[in-house]
Amino acid sequence: MKYADFEDIMSAERMGRYLDACNGDTNKAMTLYRNNLHLSQEVFTVVSCFEVALRNAIDKRMVALFGNDWLRDAIMPGGIFDDPKMAESRTQIQKAYNKLLHDGTYKHSKLLSALNMGTWKYMFANVQYRASGKCLLKVFPNKPRSSAEFNCNNTYIFNELDKVNTLRNRIAHHEPICFTHSSQTVDTSYIINEYQKIQTLFAWMGIDSHALLYGLDHVQAVCNKINQVK
Repeated sequence: MKYADFEDIMSAERMGRYLDACNGDTNKAMTLYRNNLHLSQEVFTVVSCFEVALRNAIDKRMVALFGNDWLRDAIMPGGIFDDPKMAESRTQIQKAYNKLLHDGTYKHSKLLSALNMGTWKYMFANVQYRASGKCLLKVFPNKPRSSAEFNCNNTYIFNELDKVNTLRNRIAHHEPICFTHSSQTVDTSYIINEYQKIQTLFAWMGIDSHALLYGLDHVQAVCNKINQVK
């Protein structure tokens, strides 16, 4: 495709960043755009697998403590999330539950899958963490022990999950991930850093991410391609 047609479809504003990064070379700009899409696909695959693994690990803990329909029960009057401090989480769960109920398709597994990563991130926020019995750090049995130098508590986990969630949302909203933040400088160090953090979180969960993602994970290879376009 000619660059003029490509730009007409994607918009001059969107392509301007890529064109600047490639010093006006239109062929390189299109290649960089396509490589960014490829990187987004690769990273989203890793993030998706992590999100499902996290969700399921949380669910196992909560089912053991609160029963098979713990998520639905949590938002009912007197439930563990029936607290004004958890209004946002409760509203999101209630909305998903009401839709399933309206459609006549409610099952606990469907309610789980209807919720986004933000729900699971907030399970480690202080108020939800306490309401759920302070048990969820057991989702990460291999995490380091807290020390005077490094407090690996629920707040630390929340902050790490927030970074993963931010990356997920950037990709979902079609933001480029091949640049230094708010610039046209090609730099994959942010992605490599976040990718390595996800690998660490997998390891803390006791999951062999390399085996899990066998044949799916090409993040480093695509980053290398992008770095060659500079």
